[in-house]
Amino acid sequence: MPQATGEKRWFIPDAYIPEHSAGQLTSHESVCVLNTASDDALLQFTIYFEDREPIEDILVVVPARRTRHIRTSSLAKDGKSIPPGVPYAIEVRSDIKVIVQYSRLDATQAENALMSVMAFPIH
Repeated sequence: MPQATGEKRWFIPDAYIPEHSAGQLTSHESVCVLNTASDDALLQFTIYFEDREPIEDILVVVPARRTRHIRTSSLAKDGKSIPPGVPYAIEVRSDIKVIVQYSRLDATQAENALMSVMAFPIH
């Protein structure tokens, strides 16, 4: 049986969805999760803001031995979602070990920029 790899808690302190995009691509961010285990991973997202209370306990499942790319614009709970143009941070908690990566496509100008980094794991 494949073992779980990674950590159960991850942080992404710098996140931002641009309000506008230029050209054919839309600016977006994704939290990319790899689950190497033979069990599904149940993730709980908390979204932190500078000027308002967090959005807590957004649930997402990553199936066993799969990867899932979760657009942050799709994360919502009780009618609350991440507004464009507002800085925020992300906490990802999982019931089993997973690997978390963060990617941002900035299409606010003709010269698009793509950034991808590993999230910060907590042991």
